[in-house]
Amino acid sequence: MPTPVVSDIRGPFADHLAAVIPPEETLVDPEHAVLEGGAEIVVSFARTQSRERFASLLGPNTRWVHVMSTGVDGCALDVVPDGVVVTCSRGASADAISEWVFAMLLAHAKRLPDTWIDRPPEHWGFASLASLDGASVGLVGLGAIATAVHRRLAGFDVQVLATRRRPVPAPDPTIEMVDSVAALLARVDHAVIAAPATPATRHIVDARALASARPGLHLVNVARGSLIDQDALVDALDDGRVARASLDVVDPEPLPDGHPLYAHPRVFVSAHVSWSSPVTLRRTVECFGENLARYRAGRPLEGVVDLAAGY
Repeated sequence: MPTPVVSDIRGPFADHLAAVIPPEETLVDPEHAVLEGGAEIVVSFARTQSRERFASLLGPNTRWVHVMSTGVDGCALDVVPDGVVVTCSRGASADAISEWVFAMLLAHAKRLPDTWIDRPPEHWGFASLASLDGASVGLVGLGAIATAVHRRLAGFDVQVLATRRRPVPAPDPTIEMVDSVAALLARVDHAVIAAPATPATRHIVDARALASARPGLHLVNVARGSLIDQDALVDALDDGRVARASLDVVDPEPLPDGHPLYAHPRVFVSAHVSWSSPVTLRRTVECFGENLARYRAGRPLEGVVDLAAGY
């Protein structure tokens, strides 16, 4: 008899989760169950739970924890007992986020929304717009999100460069690898930050890296706000080294009222919504459902988190 799956998922994700649980499985809400020794299988939005709340689901009986997100930064993974496998819904939001990245690339090149008009302009039929044709795009990180961005860039005549933590060859011959963030920023018109948030990646885009940037750089961040030194970014925006920052993630979230990034004329800020799409909602839950079938069959799980590396 399968042991129950214990879930603290709420909202629309909960409805999708119930749909992927096979009929013979039982989905248990920890609010209505006493779990001596912890649950064997836990699925959780651990980033939104307190340390104590997350820890209360775990114990010597726990064998597998699935975190219902792509990133696991902010999760109290140090409370996970030794030997427990932790997985995440890695890649579930990659397509939606890559679409948001393209919206930002084109918005910057075509000066949107500034070129929309609500009265007769001084000059009709003339504007000074840029193009992605012939531009260079840099990818910081080469995981699922950056891979999805690269796949969509294939429709444009762009040069693609990338850098990542591990010194391994590019997965595609059309990507040129460079050895540092500073070297990348020096050569690209647009830089997309899509690396995981770990202690090693905190402020990888710092004052030194930004000082090397090609003048007029467009910086897009869809990873975590902690990857960018925001004070250094404001300085680079003010002196024109960075022409535009399109930020779906900031540090902290939300930014406090009155933060300079809100009102800066060269900044687009959105409320960490680039992941949002019906496909993401479905795929996030399907990642768990597919792993549940693997777990029951004794097969290796996908999306396993390296607890030492933090992603």
